[in-house]
Amino acid sequence: MLKDLLETKHCFKLVCGAGNEDVEDIRRLVYIYALVGCRFFDLSANEEVIAAAFDALEKAEVYDAYLCVSVGIKNDPHVNKAVIDYEKCANCGACESVCPQGAIHGAKVKKEKCIGCDRCWKVCSRGAISYISEEKDLREVLPFIVSKNIDCIEFHVMGTDENEIYSKWKYITDNFDGMLSICTSRGKLSDEGLIDRIKAMIQNKEPYSVIVQADGFPMSGGDDDYKSTLQAVATAEIVQNAKLPVYLMLSGGTNGKTTELARMCGISYNGVAVGSYARKIVKNFVERSDFWTNPQVVENALDVAKPLVDSVIV
Repeated sequence: MLKDLLETKHCFKLVCGAGNEDVEDIRRLVYIYALVGCRFFDLSANEEVIAAAFDALEKAEVYDAYLCVSVGIKNDPHVNKAVIDYEKCANCGACESVCPQGAIHGAKVKKEKCIGCDRCWKVCSRGAISYISEEKDLREVLPFIVSKNIDCIEFHVMGTDENEIYSKWKYITDNFDGMLSICTSRGKLSDEGLIDRIKAMIQNKEPYSVIVQADGFPMSGGDDDYKSTLQAVATAEIVQNAKLPVYLMLSGGTNGKTTELARMCGISYNGVAVGSYARKIVKNFVERSDFWTNPQVVENALDVAKPLVDSVIV
């Protein structure tokens, strides 16, 4: 059971991206990380993506892994997609150069690859980039998730619309019996507000039936240094100090330094969810056209991915 994995306090979760709907990218990422010991995978609420993850696990001959599907509220960054206004765009290439997903090419956005990370918006000097929210309709995706025996649903609640948060949370809890995960950060909340929200969401749940994914700085884990992961550890400390009956997972800027810094700071976590950094270090291999035909490409990817997974599970 997923609880057993969390109880080890050495759970590594690969975050493929709540907005990442590049099916072949997902298949290759899950395959690589399954082979090096990852047993928990976070996916977009997309039928083809989920099918690709199952296919990758079959190819890797890994049969003890757990899948988590992410959903969000409107305007949560994880479900946003970049849009370029071509009347303002100067076609300077700045956005393309900073996109970690390779979602922009020739000033055009490949929507299925965009994860809403905000990097392109920050570098656009012409104000040509904005975002649209593409949150999933729970009434459409939840029946499929249930039918596939998905182990966990993660609800991203980085927003201020309390009515939307609690109504969607109730719908999920009323219709799904598996493990639930709350992914939240301090971005628009005070420390007290963060804990109050979590308490309200778990008040009618059994103890340790919910994961709190403390998202320090969402989608910021591009570098492998202490500064990048500092907010993940700091946010986890706030949750830990509240002494809630939940499993604690670090995310948001996580990398190969996360577990070291967390232990130095006395954080008792159950797992670490790594997205941006985990995808970045294998990107060159995942994008190879000969990925499935050249064994050396996969071996090289495994050599890069294994130390990151081992930093959590060993």
